[in-house]
Amino acid sequence: MNHIVIYTDGACKGNPGPGGWGVLLQSGTTEKELFGGEKGTTNNRMEMTAVIEALKALKRPCEVTLFLDSQYVLKGITEWLPGWKAKGWKTAARQPVKNADLWQELDALVAGGGHRIDWRWVRGHNGDPGNERADALANRGVEQAR
Repeated sequence: MNHIVIYTDGACKGNPGPGGWGVLLQSGTTEKELFGGEKGTTNNRMEMTAVIEALKALKRPCEVTLFLDSQYVLKGITEWLPGWKAKGWKTAARQPVKNADLWQELDALVAGGGHRIDWRWVRGHNGDPGNERADALANRGVEQAR
């Protein structure tokens, strides 16, 4: 299994507002950058879209170290998801899960991709080179959406 390091980030100018997502993929000395945006979205949707697009870019099962600065995405995928699924996509307060469409897509990619993913949180805007590059890519996505 190839090892790949991924950094993801999302950005939004206004929440909701124009938003962007950015991905930096690193495998050995090879790097790939991805970014995109949407006119009317939220920061959480862009954070999730970055992870989704990163996993979609992998063409075969990989050992992945995935860095993200979103506690929402990290806790959602590692803690909250099983409960939401068991409750029919409802929260503990019996409310519909926000962004259920993206959670379902992310869940399918994680479950069906054959990857071994090590989810790692990194503090955003704190000088981590990979996170800073993903942030810059997400901001390019915002500009593209505008």
